[in-house]
Amino acid sequence: MIARSRLVALAATAVLAAGAACQAQSRETSGQAGPSGKAPRGFTLVASGDVLPHTSIIERARFDSGGTGYDFRPMFAGVKSVVSRADLALCHMETVYGEKGKYSGYPLFKSPPEVAEGLAATGYDGCSTASDHSLDDGAAGILRTLSALDEAKVRHAGTARTQEEARTVTVLRAGPAKVAHLAYTYGVNGTPLPPDQPWAVNLIDENKIRADARAARKAGADVVVVSLHWGTEWQDAPDDDQVSLARGLTAARTGGRPDIDLILGTHAHVPQAYEKVNGTWVIYGMGDQIAGAMYNDQGVQDPRGNQSTLGRFTFTPPERAGGRWEVSKAEFVPQLFDIDAGRVVDLNRALAKGADVRGVRDRIRDVVLSRGAGKDGLTMAE
Repeated sequence: MIARSRLVALAATAVLAAGAACQAQSRETSGQAGPSGKAPRGFTLVASGDVLPHTSIIERARFDSGGTGYDFRPMFAGVKSVVSRADLALCHMETVYGEKGKYSGYPLFKSPPEVAEGLAATGYDGCSTASDHSLDDGAAGILRTLSALDEAKVRHAGTARTQEEARTVTVLRAGPAKVAHLAYTYGVNGTPLPPDQPWAVNLIDENKIRADARAARKAGADVVVVSLHWGTEWQDAPDDDQVSLARGLTAARTGGRPDIDLILGTHAHVPQAYEKVNGTWVIYGMGDQIAGAMYNDQGVQDPRGNQSTLGRFTFTPPERAGGRWEVSKAEFVPQLFDIDAGRVVDLNRALAKGADVRGVRDRIRDVVLSRGAGKDGLTMAE
């Protein structure tokens, strides 16, 4: 078994507001050889899609706990080996947490805070929290969610309890590298931002994202990862806005080096394509990793809403000081949430054990590769 390098949470002093001054931290150049003469090793990053606990998911967690509390660990067990072996694992926590047993599913989600414990036990190190449901319970929901994630030692990006927190870069250690995680959503379902807390949720704005990425780099980040809650629900193909924003963000450069190194997409409820855009990997949509039975725009139960992928990227350190950490290996793991069993399923492993899942596995593969990612080296992990 591969030994896991645990993350060290790094307090970053950079202010992310566009136009604000940013203090650059001194650090060792990642590509330089150490005292032993050997260059630092690379690292692996895995990322997965929306965690969306509908009422049925909450009830399942209650059952898995034996009726006292809520236990989400069994739901994730099928992908724990993939997640926990990575140097850095990121999820998308789409909902906010409730309190004192007052939990609910669609349309206004309030999930048990025990979700955070399940994420931590699976091996997730951080989560994006900016989504269209970030204000389902107002600022109080954000406070409870981030506090529960803190208690579980799961880092977060995209929502904030204070203005200072909103301005602080989330930086995580992945092997020898410092990875900045930024997160944004297209909107919050028409809910007004708290008048005294306009910074509570990061909204997508191309210029702001570019500025934030540059600030994160100046703060010392070797790799900048951006999570985007975007796209058109139930659409396999990325929409025009996704494609346009992906092109704009991946084209952003400072001193010839891209400002953003990886884009992770969520929200559409279905798996969408991976694509290398301007030399940077973009996942347009990973799909829902955990969700109850999903009904599409026609009100019909749609199995695609319980299909997803987990992206896995191996980053290699630069040969020269100030160079880019390059993705030397790009992979995806096709997944399914079994709504009857209440479990995430690694479809390749299930297939190897004789399960009749080849059709759904192949459908996900075809969507993921639909924009030519295979030609750029993306492979389906076995």
